[in-house]
Amino acid sequence: MSTRRRTLAAVPAVGALVVTGAALAQAQPLEAETLVLPPFYAELDLSGDGRVTPADLDLVADHLGSPADATEWGEVADTDDDGTLTVADLAAVSQRMVYDDGPFELVEASVLDMQAAMNAGVTTSVAITEEYLERIAAYDRTLLDTEAAGRPLNSVIATNDGALAAAAAADAERAEEGMTSLLLGVPVAVKDNVNTRDMPTTGGCGCWEDNLTGTDAFMVEGLREDGAVILAKASLDEFAYGFASEFSAGAEPGSTLLVASPYSTSRTAGGSSGGTGAALAANLAGIGFGTDTGGSIRVPASYNQLVGVRPTVGLVSRDGIIPLALSQDTAGPITRSVTDAALALDAVVGVDPADPATAAQAGKVPASYAASLDADALAGARIGYLPSMVGTNPTTVRLFAEARATLEEQGATVVELEAPEGLAAVLSEPSGSTNEFRHDLEDYVENHLAPQVTARTIEDILATGHYVVSRQRTYEQRASISEETYEAWAGPEGSHTLALAQGKELVTGLLEEHDLDALVYPTGTPYGTQGTNLRLSPNTGMPAVSVPMGQATAEDGTVPGAGVNLELLGRDYAEGTLLGLAFSFEEATGARTSPALYGPLG
Repeated sequence: MSTRRRTLAAVPAVGALVVTGAALAQAQPLEAETLVLPPFYAELDLSGDGRVTPADLDLVADHLGSPADATEWGEVADTDDDGTLTVADLAAVSQRMVYDDGPFELVEASVLDMQAAMNAGVTTSVAITEEYLERIAAYDRTLLDTEAAGRPLNSVIATNDGALAAAAAADAERAEEGMTSLLLGVPVAVKDNVNTRDMPTTGGCGCWEDNLTGTDAFMVEGLREDGAVILAKASLDEFAYGFASEFSAGAEPGSTLLVASPYSTSRTAGGSSGGTGAALAANLAGIGFGTDTGGSIRVPASYNQLVGVRPTVGLVSRDGIIPLALSQDTAGPITRSVTDAALALDAVVGVDPADPATAAQAGKVPASYAASLDADALAGARIGYLPSMVGTNPTTVRLFAEARATLEEQGATVVELEAPEGLAAVLSEPSGSTNEFRHDLEDYVENHLAPQVTARTIEDILATGHYVVSRQRTYEQRASISEETYEAWAGPEGSHTLALAQGKELVTGLLEEHDLDALVYPTGTPYGTQGTNLRLSPNTGMPAVSVPMGQATAEDGTVPGAGVNLELLGRDYAEGTLLGLAFSFEEATGARTSPALYGPLG
C-alpha cells in the first residue's frame, strides 16, 4: 500500500469579484466538505468551516452598514479597517473564493483560472480538454514558423483516447461534490517515460511503441486520484539520454523527430523533457511533468520560459518510470507559473514501498506546498550566490544582476560566497547515466515492460533498427557496463554513491554556515547551459526550482527573445521554502512571455 497525502490547497491568484452569495448559489458547489485551505482563503472565513463560501458572503451582505464590532466576526470581515461593513468589504471577502464568472481564455490560463471558471459554470473540463486537443491537432505537427529552418513543435507523441471521458467524470464529480481538488478536471501532459495505463509508454523509442503496460506510475495514480485528466504523452530525448529531445517513436525506422522551441522553432526546446516544455509553453496542456537526472526538467523550463521543479530525490516515487540513473533520477512539474507547480507537486508526493528512497520523506512533507506561496516570502530571506556560477554570457550576466536587485528590493539579503573547498569536485561529478542505465533498465523491464514488447535488452533495441541511430555508440557503451562496474559506481560503497553523499553534506553545510534559505544561480544561457550549474542539484540530491528571470535583448548580442531562468536550490525537502521564494520573485517580475506563434485558435 502507498501512503499519500490527500488534502486540497488553494492559493492567492484569483481576481474575480463576487458580490452576493445568492449568485454563487446558482453555480456549482464550490468545495467538498474535506477541503483544506491555506491562510489566504481561510483567513476571511466567517462561518467557522475553514473557508470562504456563499454563506460568508451572505453574512456580510446581511450586515452591510453595521459597525464592525457588532458581531464576533465583523472585525475579520472589515478588510479596510474603517469600522463599518461595506460593499468594499463584501467584495474583498468574495475575492477569497475560487470563482470567476467572467470570460474564460484558455491560452495562459492557470490551474486556478480553470477552477474558477469551472466553479462558476463558465466552462467545463470537457470543454477545456476539447480545446487542448484541438490545439494539439492544429499546432503540434504543423509548420507555422516560415523563417529559415523553422520546424513543427513535435511536442506530443500521443493523446489519450480516454481524456474526454475522464473530463466528463471530473465534471460529474464537481456537480455532485464540488471542487474536490484543485487539479479536478485539469488536463495534464506527462513525459513519455512515465507509465500510463491507457497509453503506451515508449521512452521516445520506436522500439517500444507497443509498451502498453496497463498500469500507472505511482505519480500518475496520484494525479488521477486528484481528478486530473491525463491528456497526452509528451515527447522526449530518446530514453532521456540528452538535451536535444530527438526521438524515434512515431517515425519510420532510421528516421527521427526533434522537438522545437515555440519561441524559435529552429531551436531545440531543450531536454530531455523537451516535449513537456514545448507543449506547456505553447499552451497545449494545463500542467506538465518531466523527469530530471542532470537537468532534464530545468533545461526545458529555461528554454521555454517555464517553471521547473526538480524535487529532492525521494520526494516523488520513480516506480513506473523508465529510468536513466536511479542515483539521480526524479520527476517533477513543468508549468507556466509557480502556483501551478506547487499544486502539481502536491498530487505526486508520497511514500511508495516500490521506491525505497521515498521512505525518507515521512514527516517532512507539508499538507500543501501551496501554503508556502507568499508574495512576501523574500522579505527577510537570506540567499547566497557564487560569482563563478554566473558565467560571462551577456544576457545571463545582465539578467542575473537584475534578478539580484529584485531579490534585494523584495527584502532578501543576497550574500556573495566564496566557493568552499570540494565544491569543484561536486560540480564535476559525472551523471550516472552511463554506468547505471543498463542495470536500472533491467529492473524496469522485469517489473513493467509489456510482455508483447520483444526488445527487452539494449542489444535487442539495437537489433530493431528503430531508435535514434546516431546514438548507436552510446547504446553500445551503456550495454557494455558490467555488474561489477555498476556496483563499484552505484553500490552502497560505490564511488558515485559516496560522492553524492559528500556533495549533500558540503552544500548543506554551506547553507548552515551562512544561515541561508537558498543558493541562487542562473539555470543557463539563451538556449544553452551555464558551466556545471545544472549538476549542483543532482550531485547533492537537493531540490531546485527554476523560474523565468527575463529574455535576451538585441543589445546583448546573443539570441533576442530567448528566455533564461533563475534557479534556487535548498535543503532536502525544502521545496515549500523554494517555491515560496520563487513565487515572490515571480510576483515581482512577471518575466514569462507567451510565444506569439501559438495564440488562441482562430
